Amino acid sequence: MSQPATPRRAEITRTTSETDIRASLALDGTGRVQVATGIGFLDHMLTALGRHALFDLVVEAKGDLHIDFHHTTEDVGIVLGQCLRQSLGDKRGIRRYGHAVIPMDEALAEAAIDISGRPFLAWSVPFARDKIGEMDTELFEEFFRAFAFNAGITLHLTLKAGTNAHHVAEACFKALARGLRMAVETDPRSPDAIPSTKGVLEA
Repeated sequence: MSQPATPRRAEITRTTSETDIRASLALDGTGRVQVATGIGFLDHMLTALGRHALFDLVVEAKGDLHIDFHHTTEDVGIVLGQCLRQSLGDKRGIRRYGHAVIPMDEALAEAAIDISGRPFLAWSVPFARDKIGEMDTELFEEFFRAFAFNAGITLHLTLKAGTNAHHVAEACFKALARGLRMAVETDPRSPDAIPSTKGVLEA
């Protein structure tokens, strides 16, 4: 499969009174990841995301962790979503749709993705407990929503089975990764076309 002539990458810095985040994303990478958010479990999940999507990913985040992990988790999702949107450009030649069903021991998570320009998150992922380590499990929905809305994608995440909270979260991130890997790939049958009957992938 031929690679796109223009490198599909982005680097974004976002600073607020709550967080200071720098991220870079290269879609046509090899899965090299360097992440430091101050939240160990989030670092673990972002590493899995980059590795299984084969994205080269760097995230450096400093946030008000003395309050809680909410602002940092959500804002990392915002910046990564913006990176994805920017790196895709006009989305010419991509497959657009991606799908993955990922097992993680007893857990089974499904991600369905449309790089549509229309942001939406359908979230059907219950957790059996409130925390994984020090991280509130309710923050995963916040991350995926921030990511989807800032990337301009439709994202459905569904838990089909699973009771171990660590496995559930990891299966979700890996399902997103594999779905994105499929959706952003260049389609060799239509490498120069916008994959839409409208001729544009925007809201």
